[in-house]
Amino acid sequence: MPKLKTHKGASKRFKKTGTGKVVRRHAFARHILTSKARSRKRKLGQGVVADDTDQAKLHSMLPY
Repeated sequence: MPKLKTHKGASKRFKKTGTGKVVRRHAFARHILTSKARSRKRKLGQGVVADDTDQAKLHSMLPY
């Protein structure tokens, strides 16, 4: 079987957990942070598991 190529754009944006789920970062955490609450900014800094509807698509982009 030929090797599968990794989608390089996805590899820079997503990571896989130990159980194989795909984790993403939050949006809206880059600029104009003065108008956002401290608790909101803290939560935006944490990663979160990507939605279940996107998991199959992301697994094909990140085979390894």
